[in-house]
Amino acid sequence: MKTTPALFVRQVKQEVAKITWPTRAETMQGTIGVVVICLILAAFLFVVDSVFAYGIRLVVGG
Repeated sequence: MKTTPALFVRQVKQEVAKITWPTRAETMQGTIGVVVICLILAAFLFVVDSVFAYGIRLVVGG
C-alpha cells in the first residue's frame, strides 16, 4: 500500500505529538552524569596507561 505525502506528514505529526521531551533539569542531570562518568573513565585509563608504561620501562630498561 502506497502512502501519500499528505498522509505521511499527518502520521509524522501524530508521532511527534507522542514524544515526551525531557525537562531542563532532567537534561542537566543527564549531562552532568555523562561528564562525571567520562572523567572517571579518563582517570582510570590514565592510571592503567601509567602502570603499563612503567612496566614496559622496567622490561626494556629505559
